[in-house]
Amino acid sequence: MPETSMWSSTRLRVETIRLIVLCGLLMAGQAQAHPQLPGSRVQGEATLRFIGLQVYHAKLWTLPDFKIHLGVEQALVLELHYLRDLHGRAIAERSLKEMQGAGPIPSAQAQRWLIEMQRLFPDVRAGDRISGHLLPGQGARFWHNTHLLGQIDDPAFARLFFGIWLAPTTSEPDMRQALLGLTSSVKSQ
Repeated sequence: MPETSMWSSTRLRVETIRLIVLCGLLMAGQAQAHPQLPGSRVQGEATLRFIGLQVYHAKLWTLPDFKIHLGVEQALVLELHYLRDLHGRAIAERSLKEMQGAGPIPSAQAQRWLIEMQRLFPDVRAGDRISGHLLPGQGARFWHNTHLLGQIDDPAFARLFFGIWLAPTTSEPDMRQALLGLTSSVKSQ
């Protein structure tokens, strides 16, 4: 009868544990895709602060073939994880103001977009997430946590809305750089 030594069984256990740890590390390194954009990965992230107060943490999810120079002309998801309570009406109003920073929007168009955003954007509590999915050539779809809020079918709206964070005309250029993965994560002032 062959004799088994304590050393060989201990070595086998150690090798098994190493293999399990290695598999766990490999799996942890594979970030999951955003549920609204299969195959996506985090391009970049940043936290917005206003007068020293944290407002939200933003993550930009893109597909592997994302091209920075094409910006808001390709599919992406922007997820805002709110760090404080905000009224949906205020989110919509601020969004329109930021969109207008990129250039003039005809008054009637601005009013329509404001009404649509006020209809879609709920009041948020710290910990809530609003995700926007840019649908190139079509518009944008929005979620609150995992609940679909609705869609705005207007490519011009989608370009200007996502341009709040991603266009060269953004009021937060450091945040844009971080979201696009051009710099490390920033805490915008």
